[in-house]
Order: sequence, then structure tokens, then C-alpha cells
Amino acid sequence: MKSKILATTVVVLAIGVALFFLSIFTVDETELAIVTRFGKIVREPITEAGLKFRWPLLDKVHVFPKNLREWDGEKGELPTHNKTYIWVDTFARWRISDPIQFYQRAVNMEKAQMLMGDILDSEVKNAIAANDLIEVVRNSNRKMASLEELSSLDKSDSMIANAIENNVDNGKIDFGREKITRMILEQAKPKIAKLGIDLVDIKIKRINYREDVQESVYDRMIAERTQIVERFRSEGKGEAQKILGEKEKMLKKIQSEAYEKAQVIKGKADATVTKLLADAYSKDPEFYSFVKTLSIYTEALDKSSSVVLSTDTDFFKYLKSYSGKRP
Repeated sequence: MKSKILATTVVVLAIGVALFFLSIFTVDETELAIVTRFGKIVREPITEAGLKFRWPLLDKVHVFPKNLREWDGEKGELPTHNKTYIWVDTFARWRISDPIQFYQRAVNMEKAQMLMGDILDSEVKNAIAANDLIEVVRNSNRKMASLEELSSLDKSDSMIANAIENNVDNGKIDFGREKITRMILEQAKPKIAKLGIDLVDIKIKRINYREDVQESVYDRMIAERTQIVERFRSEGKGEAQKILGEKEKMLKKIQSEAYEKAQVIKGKADATVTKLLADAYSKDPEFYSFVKTLSIYTEALDKSSSVVLSTDTDFFKYLKSYSGKRP
């Protein structure tokens, strides 16, 4: 009898322990929970972390994340208002704001992502189609980036920036990319709120041309950059010629001034020499005449010269005067 009572007690305790463990559950700080019984919500949403209780076997706990979540949209081909087809890639951040409504409308995270994606894709498409490409691309009316600034970007971003710079109207924008994304947020937020979701933000992650026009766009970019390079080279050659011209001008000026100074110095030297010679020869003119005539004889006559003396020539007067005095 006692063994039967002991066995019954053990069974009851085991069932009690099992029911106890089945009745408790924990909620993390990053989670919130909904408790349902036969598909109906039986209590307020659990938003505080800790150990919680439920009716075992009757209640079912649905746990959802409480922190920010990310929605990454599919890359889609969309036409702008000016009929330019572009690829647009978007992303958004959201959180569950009403767990009961979220459970009733979205049921789970996968379906919530799908329903939210349908709404956001539609709003993005409407916003892109209502604006020109320049409105989607630019945030302000600031001057386009220069080649030096674009060179700091990676290859893909630089090509996109160059393509946009060369293929959109560089006029003033009315809205800009930031305001368009804000408009998308304002339009989509109340619709997504019906799912019990708070849409925190939405951004355009990337914009690119359609594949079939990218090659022509890049070819045009290359041609235009080649023109810029040739212009720079032409301007460089012009500057080089200008510098060479200035150099030649300065060189001729320096040479002219140097020649002028040299001639002045040479003239002064010649004048000094002439004065010294004049002063020296003025002391004995006859001796000067004799030495000068001998110098001329040396230059005009050589060993093969034949001399015919005239009785009245002054050129050979010294020869005549000394010829009769030979011993």
C-alpha cells in the first residue's frame, strides 16, 4: 500500500514539475512577446524582460524582436519623369510599434518583410517616376565635384558620379534626393503603421544606369575626359611656349645689356691705350714714324719681294736714307 502511495506521489510530483517548466518562459531585453490561447490573444503584450508565466499546454508564446530591424529592398529598374531608366537600390529601418496589431496583420517576421516591401517598392516607384533624374541624384545645388575630388572615390562610385555629372541637366533642383526620400517616408509610414510597424527611415542606397546603356555612357565619359586631357595638354604646351618665349626675351635682353657694357668697357680701354700711345709717341715723333714704317715694311714685304725705289717716294725714305750708309 505504501509503495503505491509513494509511486503516485512521485508521478504527481513529476507531472507538477513538468507543468511548472512548461508554464514558465523568459523574455530577453531585445524581445517582446504575445501570448495566445487557441489563436486568440489573452493578455497584454509583454515588453519587459524577465521570467514570465503562462498556462501550460493551453497558451502559446509568440516572440518578436524589439530592436531596430533592417529591410533591404530588391534592386529594381525604374523610369524617371524624363524617361531615363535607372536601377534603384533602397533600404529601410523599422521596429515593431504595436505587437498585437503586428501579430494580427503580419503574423511573423517573414510576412512582415514581404508586406512592408510591397508598400515601400510602390512608394519608391511613384517617387522616382514623379521626378527627373537630377532630382533623384542630387541633394543640393552645389557645384559638381571636380576631377581631383572624384579621383578620391573608388572606381565604381567615380564612374557613376561622372556619368551623372555628364548626363543630367546641371540646372537647379527643386527637391533633391533627401527630400524625395523624406516624401517616400511620409507616404509609406501611415500605411506600414497599420501592420503595427514604425517605419523609422528609408534611404536610396545606390543608383545606376541600366546595363544596356552603361557602356555608351562610359564611352561618352571616356571621350569627354579625353577632350579634357587634350585641352590640358594644349594649355600646357601653350604655357611652355610662353615660358620659352619669356626666356628667349630675357636672354636677348641680358646679352644686349652685356654687349653694351662690354663695348663701353672696350671703348674706354681703347681710349686709354690711344691716349697712352699718343703721350708716348708725342715725346719723339720721328722715332714713332720710324717704328711705324718698319712695322709696315714687315707686313708688306717678304723675302721674295722685289723693290723698285723711286727718288721721290716717302714710303721708302728710310730705306733710301740708310741704303747709302751701308759699309
